[in-house]
Amino acid sequence: MTTLTLKDSIQLPEMAFEISQHLGFSKLESAKWAWLEIAGSVLSHYVVDRHERLEGLLHWFYQDLGFCARESYFSVEAADLGACVITRQGNSTTLATVLMLLAKQLDLELEPLLLPGTTVLCSRIDDKIRYIDPLTGDDLTRHELHVLVRGELGNSVGFKSSYLKPVSSKRLVSRMIHELKAGSIISHQFEPAMECCNLLLQWHSDDLNLNRERAFIAQQLGCISVAAADLKHFVDNSPHDPMIELVKMQLKELKGKQEVYH
Repeated sequence: MTTLTLKDSIQLPEMAFEISQHLGFSKLESAKWAWLEIAGSVLSHYVVDRHERLEGLLHWFYQDLGFCARESYFSVEAADLGACVITRQGNSTTLATVLMLLAKQLDLELEPLLLPGTTVLCSRIDDKIRYIDPLTGDDLTRHELHVLVRGELGNSVGFKSSYLKPVSSKRLVSRMIHELKAGSIISHQFEPAMECCNLLLQWHSDDLNLNRERAFIAQQLGCISVAAADLKHFVDNSPHDPMIELVKMQLKELKGKQEVYH
């Protein structure tokens, strides 16, 4: 796999399409053409009233174009923005991204909010704030947002005000890469999963959990020296982590294994 250097200045959807092709998933040209076709026809829904404009966009996106949640929700295909615009199916992050970009074409701002386990969109028009479920286009109440968080983290978890803070394009793309990594691991595609870790570490070099994850993936590939180096990095830099003893045991086991990856 060739090297891809992630830039801090992000162009969406182009960067996400490039990442997908780099990982061996959707083709860049096919994704671009599918996007241009959709983006070119959204302007016919421009009306003066912004509330009506948003309603028109949501109806067109979900009813006319048929965008919806992919049945294999945790798959690579659901997490791949290129596949999302080509097939019109995705997960909450890819659907939110496409809808956000189309809204921008209509001079509407839909802000992505990264809740644990799901992405939602926030619209602020005049004094009206709406939280939109990108899987369906339906409105969500604050209570329903809390229910989503509790479904992911447990019933005793509170709702943090930070969940309602819009995120940068960089954070959004990072979540996409995390979800591509998870989909790759589920389908035992360990080489693209490993590359997802490498890409994320370009932006988040201080996230030691990425080193732990990469060690697991490297081990599946028989890449023992890489796995051992990542675990040692984790041990050296996280002496008080609750997982530290387990990681030390993993490191000890690895030292007795033979390298098989070429």
